[in-house]
Amino acid sequence: MTALATELARGRGLVEPELFDRLVRFVVQEEKVTRERAERVMDQALAFLHMSAHHNEGLSPSQSVDPGWHAFMLHTREYAAWCQEQFGRFIHHNPFPAPQLFDGAQMRATVAAIEEAGFVVDHELWGTAAECNPPACCGDGGGCSGK
Repeated sequence: MTALATELARGRGLVEPELFDRLVRFVVQEEKVTRERAERVMDQALAFLHMSAHHNEGLSPSQSVDPGWHAFMLHTREYAAWCQEQFGRFIHHNPFPAPQLFDGAQMRATVAAIEEAGFVVDHELWGTAAECNPPACCGDGGGCSGK
């Protein structure tokens, strides 16, 4: 049976399995999370990076996904080589100058762009899960409070 063209991609498929494993182990150690959570974070971070390389719309990773991007960036040789191979340029991380209060629109736009790029979205990590009710969360993984 052949896969349907509509099958969604996973971010983890954008890197070699050995590198994905190293990045996941790094997230586990640095963020003090379970391996399952770290795998989800890295998967979404990679999907976000792929999508953001093709958008210039000021989209942003959620607070839950951003540690995956940080983990990859800290593996500088691998990150630089991957960016060059995938996009022909380096994808910079430009944090906001001050903490941002999200109303949810930015996260929803980011999630929509990732979905449009053909990737599976883990809505819980983006704060856009259906069971998320404002004001407990507003579209940024950890909620509006920045926690």
